[in-house]
Amino acid sequence: MALLSDIIRWLRAGYPEGVPDVDYLPLFALLGNQLSEDEVQAIADELARSGEQHSAAIHDAINAVTHEKPQEADIARVRARLAAGGWPLAKPNMIT
Repeated sequence: MALLSDIIRWLRAGYPEGVPDVDYLPLFALLGNQLSEDEVQAIADELARSGEQHSAAIHDAINAVTHEKPQEADIARVRARLAAGGWPLAKPNMIT
């Protein structure tokens, strides 16, 4: 559970004003490459519980990840933003 708390903290550092709708799909695609489905769902639930403005969009993005691949440019944008916030799961050498 400490890992999930750390991830929520890093998400808030990378997105202090909240995650914009356009970043949910690439964000959850990145998380899905690093975490289990249950862990991703726990993060989504915590974002929704903690007042994230678009909780329905969070759950839609998780569902969409299994059906559609986000654009590489979107993934790179989200990865760069999270890396700037100290995100340990980002791969800085892949930032474009």
